[in-house]
Amino acid sequence: MAATGLLRRAAATFSALPRPRRIWRWLSRAIGDVLPKGLYARSLIIIIAPVVLLQSVIAYTFMERHWQLVTRRLSAAVTADVAALIDIYESYPQGKDSEVLSRIASERLSLDVDILKGAKLPAAGPRPFFSILDEALSDEIRRQIRRPYWIDTVGRSSLIEIRVSIPDGVMRVTARRSMAYASNSHIFLLWMSGSSLVLLGVAILFLRNQIKPILRLAAVAESFGKGREIEFRPRGAREVRQAGHAFIEMKRRIERAMEQRTTMLNGVSHDLRTIITRFKLSLALVDQNAEVEDLQRDVDEMSRMLEAYLAFARGDSGEAAVPTDMRALLEDLRTDVERLGAHVEAVELEDQSSVTLRPDAMRRCLFNLAANAARYGDTVAIVGRRDARAFLVSIDDDGPGIPVEQREEVFKPFVRLDDARQDAGGSGLGLSIARDIARAHGGDVSLHDSPLGGLRATVRIPA
Repeated sequence: MAATGLLRRAAATFSALPRPRRIWRWLSRAIGDVLPKGLYARSLIIIIAPVVLLQSVIAYTFMERHWQLVTRRLSAAVTADVAALIDIYESYPQGKDSEVLSRIASERLSLDVDILKGAKLPAAGPRPFFSILDEALSDEIRRQIRRPYWIDTVGRSSLIEIRVSIPDGVMRVTARRSMAYASNSHIFLLWMSGSSLVLLGVAILFLRNQIKPILRLAAVAESFGKGREIEFRPRGAREVRQAGHAFIEMKRRIERAMEQRTTMLNGVSHDLRTIITRFKLSLALVDQNAEVEDLQRDVDEMSRMLEAYLAFARGDSGEAAVPTDMRALLEDLRTDVERLGAHVEAVELEDQSSVTLRPDAMRRCLFNLAANAARYGDTVAIVGRRDARAFLVSIDDDGPGIPVEQREEVFKPFVRLDDARQDAGGSGLGLSIARDIARAHGGDVSLHDSPLGGLRATVRIPA
């Protein structure tokens, strides 16, 4: 029973651990948050990361195998020479001051030898933090000479000093550092780093030229979404050119569909207007009375509704986008709102600048919103301002407002809520037309609570 309970607890603990797939997802998400989001930066990482990794592996292998191996062999050779000098000194009689031994060491072995009779070894100094030479030379002296010794590999950068205890004193040997240490290895590292930088520079240059057509395609697509005229010629790699040609074909199909729709709507509007005109003429020839006046009002209402429907379906797509002075546009809007009988409290423009848009379409978008504000409120405030990437126009009123849960519903065509503010014609298309025009410019229309107590309609236009 105890074993069964232990197994159950172990199984529960194992099941509570995160699964490998979940760990991989978390790790991928964490890495994605750290890595840059741009294609150019990510492509640079794809190029640079393998090069840096390869160079690191090569450098480590070189340091570990070649550099240490060469240093140890050179240190072993110098130590063998010192051991031979000690054997000669102890095996053969020497003259005064060991001149013959010093001459042989200098001419044949490139070593400076001094016999310090009666001297003792200096106190051991601190070992350097990182010195392959100190470690290799010490190991070889312990292995070949097997006597008390003292070495200095850092005192004079171009020389090394070895002192070995002998029966009547100390033998001091001075050698060039290059005789026991692979001192030119950094040249290989410099050549490797320099060639890597040159290759990376060439790769970055070519990568930049490949990224430019993609950025150009993105900019052209954004301009087309804002309703602006564009000139675009596909460039770059084959796949990028294919995407560019696909975009051009899509643009042609959209423009052709919009042209066909506009042509059809023009024909329909001509036919319907002809019939409405006949109704008006027939009513004008009939004796005027209360019933005829009611029919005339119905015909006028039908005419206004027809114009609203056609304007919504047409979308003012034929107008070209041009730089427009927003201050003049908002001042004209103020005049139009005052004609509707509303009091315009303020017209503010924080940044007097022009915005590229279709002026007639945008004037209609703003007028529909302002007309709703004037219809349901007594005071209207119009404010224009620019943020980092867009120009914002806010229209506030002190009317009853719209409940939060119904603010998206009123943008649907032909939707009429009890307290919703639609266009004065009563067709239920005023806000739909406004949002359609704003989105045709690449922007949008949103509704919020107004500081005046009513509703705030904000039009966002990409600048």
